[in-house]
Amino acid sequence: MSEIAQTSIHKTAIVSRGAELAPDVIVGPGAIIEGGATIESGCRIGSYSLIASGTHLKKGVEVSHCAVVGSKPQDLKFGGEESKLVVGENTIIREFATLNRGTVERGETTIGDNCLLMTYSHVAHDCVLGSNVILANSVNLAGHIEIDDFAIIGGVVPIHQFVRIGKHAMVGGGFRVPKDVCPYALVGGYPLKVAGLNLIGLRRRKFSRELIRTLQEAFKILFFSDINTTQALEKIESEIEPVKELTELVEFVRKSERGVTK
Repeated sequence: MSEIAQTSIHKTAIVSRGAELAPDVIVGPGAIIEGGATIESGCRIGSYSLIASGTHLKKGVEVSHCAVVGSKPQDLKFGGEESKLVVGENTIIREFATLNRGTVERGETTIGDNCLLMTYSHVAHDCVLGSNVILANSVNLAGHIEIDDFAIIGGVVPIHQFVRIGKHAMVGGGFRVPKDVCPYALVGGYPLKVAGLNLIGLRRRKFSRELIRTLQEAFKILFFSDINTTQALEKIESEIEPVKELTELVEFVRKSERGVTK
């Protein structure tokens, strides 16, 4: 990457000589970019934001006013080891969001492409977010959380460390998430429970009626019957014609270490 043109960096910004910036990156007033940060083409760095060492912003990332991106993990076990935060293409990081880089446990916090991390959202160390994930205002992710593609987390939601959120799932605003949330599920309430399929989300993403009916049948067995989880999975596999999405649902439940929200 070549050295950025001075006209693209506000005169009050501080950009370390050890930072790598594509020529068309725009850096706003008072922003700080530390050495060891890499910022690819088309990125916009908002005023008074911090892009810390170890951060890699891929093409087209937008960082808003006062966001803190790639700062040290909030983990007492962190020993200063080198680690990374990687943010995928065209992801938007809104005002006052905070994203921590990884620890020795994984070495990297990863955000996918086309994500939207709204104001005051927090992504802790070693988290993995897929693409097209939305975190609404003040969502708080503890360490080691995995959120798969197209999942949406409503505002003011705390998620326990090591929890997994499956693809196309939606968590309602204001609810605590202590266990895994299955793919395609709509969850909410105290305690958190499955309300059914995320029907609106699946329809918006052009899931066929046939596939939605198949997933509804599986959800009825898994979440709304009197049999236990092991029996439910066996019944799903024996009675419903297998499709990729159904296989992913079954495997997600089988691999759960924290248990799934029921």
